[in-house]
Amino acid sequence: MQTHDYQVLDSAHYLHPFTDFKSLGEEGSRIIERAEGVYIHDSDGNRILDGMAGLWCVNLGYGRDELVAAATEQMHQLPYYNSFFKTAHPPVVRLAEQLVKLAPAHINRVFFTGSGSEANDTVLRMVRRYWALKGRPDKQWVISRENAYHGSTVAGVSLGGMAPMHAQGGPLVPKIAHVRQPWWFMEGRPEGQDPDAFGRECAAALEAKILELGEENVAAFIAEPVQGAGGAIIPPESYWPAVKDVLEKYDILLVVDEVICGFGRLGEWFGSVHYDLEPDLMPIAKGLSSGYLPIGGVLVGDRVAETLIEEGGEFFHGFTYSGHPVCAAVALKNLELLQAEGVVARVRDDLGPYLASRWKALEVHPLVGEARSLGLIGALELVDPASGERFDASLGAGALCRDLCFAGGLVMRSVGDTMIISPPLVITRDEIDELIAKARRALDDTLARLTDPIILQQQESLS
Repeated sequence: MQTHDYQVLDSAHYLHPFTDFKSLGEEGSRIIERAEGVYIHDSDGNRILDGMAGLWCVNLGYGRDELVAAATEQMHQLPYYNSFFKTAHPPVVRLAEQLVKLAPAHINRVFFTGSGSEANDTVLRMVRRYWALKGRPDKQWVISRENAYHGSTVAGVSLGGMAPMHAQGGPLVPKIAHVRQPWWFMEGRPEGQDPDAFGRECAAALEAKILELGEENVAAFIAEPVQGAGGAIIPPESYWPAVKDVLEKYDILLVVDEVICGFGRLGEWFGSVHYDLEPDLMPIAKGLSSGYLPIGGVLVGDRVAETLIEEGGEFFHGFTYSGHPVCAAVALKNLELLQAEGVVARVRDDLGPYLASRWKALEVHPLVGEARSLGLIGALELVDPASGERFDASLGAGALCRDLCFAGGLVMRSVGDTMIISPPLVITRDEIDELIAKARRALDDTLARLTDPIILQQQESLS
């Protein structure tokens, strides 16, 4: 079969996630056939540097035979069994043990799921169950952030703060509120605020929301260490210390969503370690298996776990594939390789700082208003060179840049007019140089398209 044959079948039968179905049917999908290292290959023979590690997840890169072998061996021995009815199996027990060794010291339990979305569903159930067992059943409100992403199940969408998702498929889960995000470039910079002052202001907004809802009614605050799908938003240094103070003051649980930041993305095993946080619950997924098989979970702090164990009786929650033996075996081997190869330390001490220096240099480009990074996650804010402000949304600057990146051999994601990278953690310095060169070329091409008078005239006529 050729590319066109796959595209025809794809259009006829496959409804893609997060996709304008009609538009994709008209354009045709890019068919990815194979991958190795940090590169994917499409059915037309193009070799593309995957600057997004799949969807933030292929931390060890593609083509790791060790992970394939771990899956094969486990499939021969025990391809599936559940964890219901007082049963367990060696891979899931060993994986739980390994995870709590890597987690902050106050975390000693894991609840397994099939994805990050399921992990955040679990969080909502656990948080409300915990406070009910503590004799405070009115503590049901969970506070999240605007523009946050915590999954696409009903509970995940409700916890997230993305307005377009909220507009589809309501009503949402009740008693979930949202406060401003610590996105200095969009909210603090235009107001002329110092980043640290802005960070404290965002924490103050959380405190104001707690007082508005009543501290006796608020169960938890959920947030990513660095907001991923929301635009790789790296909070000011003042933000997390101020948030910690607020939550401690009002006895509110902290849920740190580690689905993207966990397993080395920020140069530590967890983003919570980077920011010196002590979360009560930590949803995990993605890099847990480097994306080779679907698995997620929740790392559960002692005060929550001990309450559920000692006072809770049966917890009526779980999934058919919770702790799937093959997924657990692959995740276990993935963690073993990350440790044996010193991947996390290399991100912290070498690759992260190197990317930061090369990425920051893109800020001189006339199309870039800000270039920020932390570990191996980065963002570029696209702006109109004439004004320094955002382009008119009708121009679709970010989507145009994304498509030109792909055409030039680089996967870089667009969130509105924010361009994002999150490459595999095994990327080399030479490959970072290649990524930067391709990103700069795409920026040049985007700028040329956006300032071409003929194209602009066509855009105006269409609008």
